[in-house]
Amino acid sequence: MAVEQAERPAKSRQSNCAVELRDVTIAFDLADGSRFTAVDATNLAVGEQEFVAIIGPTGCGKSTLLNAAAGLLSPASGTVVIEGGQLSGLNRRAGYLFQQDALMPWKTAEENVAIGLEIAGTPKSEARRRARDWLGRVGLSAFATRYPHMLSGGQRKRVALAQVLIRDPKIILMDEPFGPLDAQTRLIMGDLLLDLWSADRKAVMFVTHDLEEAIALADRVVVMSAGPAARIIGDFPIALPRPRDVADIKLSAGFQEAHRLIWTMLKEEVLKAYGQTAEGAR
Repeated sequence: MAVEQAERPAKSRQSNCAVELRDVTIAFDLADGSRFTAVDATNLAVGEQEFVAIIGPTGCGKSTLLNAAAGLLSPASGTVVIEGGQLSGLNRRAGYLFQQDALMPWKTAEENVAIGLEIAGTPKSEARRRARDWLGRVGLSAFATRYPHMLSGGQRKRVALAQVLIRDPKIILMDEPFGPLDAQTRLIMGDLLLDLWSADRKAVMFVTHDLEEAIALADRVVVMSAGPAARIIGDFPIALPRPRDVADIKLSAGFQEAHRLIWTMLKEEVLKAYGQTAEGAR
């Protein structure tokens, strides 16, 4: 079986967890004085070398969970635990790859990749040497002296990936990182990500709207309900063999089985979210 039947998320699925969300509720105070609950009493555990994809309808709080794991949002209740310790403030063990890259336009690719090390106190010459090494790993050795506006969307995303990985974070948080890219470039970036991850496995929390992408990349796919007060309603271990080629794996019978099973649950939540949007527009 390429995918197991969905399970209700347990409060702790992993004996060695990189990230645990324990009964986490995230709410926001609105301008009219009311309170909006984005995520309600959610539990999720991500193992130290595990790749977990989070999928759900638009606006269900996927990015909110990442921001909680990053320490950018404080839960209204519940606890975020990072490698066994309660998170307080920013999660400095995590690297965060956003949907839009954060490259500095006045710096070259090499300078952008090195900047994190330089800020942390690494001597400039050493930081630049390591930046060149990482640019080589992402296939951009020949583009080290180019500025962001001279790079394609896929090349900028590779620079951003190197910018995160050069700091050797224990946890990688990825929020629709390949969303802005065309379909062919997304396949290439997916394979690159898997190659880099397989070489030195980190814990990954990967948010995407693309179910095919989630299945092709992840060890587990978790499904969130439609908001408000969204929660994790499904947890699907993906038993497809590794190493994987993102394009080829989608042709396998196991992939098709996983897609069918997860989409059965996800479709209901997508339709709920669409119905809420349509109702609100009236």
